[in-house]
Amino acid sequence: MEITFDGGKVVTAHSHGHKIMTDQPVENGGENTAPTPYDLFLASIGTCAGIYIKSFCDNRNIPAGGIKIIQTYEWNQETGLPVNIKLDIKLPSDFPEKYIDSLIHVADLCKVKKTIANPPKFEIVSSRF
Repeated sequence: MEITFDGGKVVTAHSHGHKIMTDQPVENGGENTAPTPYDLFLASIGTCAGIYIKSFCDNRNIPAGGIKIIQTYEWNQETGLPVNIKLDIKLPSDFPEKYIDSLIHVADLCKVKKTIANPPKFEIVSSRF
């Protein structure tokens, strides 16, 4: 993955042929043209669980169009970091009852959540090109 600086506060990740742009809100000197990096990080949690849910439904021919995930947070007031992240899977009334526990289980398999629960070591270096 390559990260580039693209003017103003726009920072872009280039990954597998995709551009993932970030920006800052106007009050932080950006132009609010894209999500902040932290917003993308938080979104990756719910969207990761979502792809697991979507695959579960696809494998059982269950329509996933009516499913929504509501992601909420409790924050540590001193650090500004989340201390609790809740994913509430909103299911349509016709979702098969027998699959609800399994659906929660597959959402819990999300690789992003697993990475947060088992954080990697970070190494930051500098080199010239």
